[in-house]
Amino acid sequence: MWPWEHAIVAYLAYSLCCHIAFRKSPTGLEAFAVVFASVLPDLIDKPLAWEFGVFDSGYAIGHSIFFAVPLAILIGTIAHAATRPGVGLAFGLGYLSHPPADIIDSVFRQGVLQVELMFWPIAPVEGRPPGPGLLEGFFYFFDRYWSAVLTGDLSTYLLFQFGLAGVVLVVWLADGAPVLRESLHAGLRVTRAFLSRVFGPSRSNQPDRR
Repeated sequence: MWPWEHAIVAYLAYSLCCHIAFRKSPTGLEAFAVVFASVLPDLIDKPLAWEFGVFDSGYAIGHSIFFAVPLAILIGTIAHAATRPGVGLAFGLGYLSHPPADIIDSVFRQGVLQVELMFWPIAPVEGRPPGPGLLEGFFYFFDRYWSAVLTGDLSTYLLFQFGLAGVVLVVWLADGAPVLRESLHAGLRVTRAFLSRVFGPSRSNQPDRR
């Protein structure tokens, strides 16, 4: 599954969790945490396998439940201690959604149930890097993906994912566009502070002409 597909699934799941359990929309920090965590297993395993040759395939320690569960508990504990429990929940949900999503993806795209994707090192996934480096491996698979899109050779599963992406976009906008919303607010605060520093003193130093 591609990184943006993991992000779509994770954000939708967390947004629904927030609305159902807490009656609120995700904050910007929570939205960032769930999206970042949803792609983190690939950020760990793909470079280690494709660039450094530590693993035979891009499904290893980062995808393993023996690493994912303790990591989610650790981040959740730290977030709770920092009075940010929602961030810990978002991280845990995002990270733990990744391996099962890859297994489901393998069923629909390859017709194979690869539960071993999440059981390293007990059941390591055999394979070999698709190219001599990380970028080469990425573009190798992306070229196949993009070729299917350009030629219109879209499977029902891929069309479903495009539809899900549209749904998530609507949900994200309905949530108030978290992350973008906070970024714009921060930008406005910085702009106001800058204008105040630049123009404020000059006005106060003008002589009173009354």
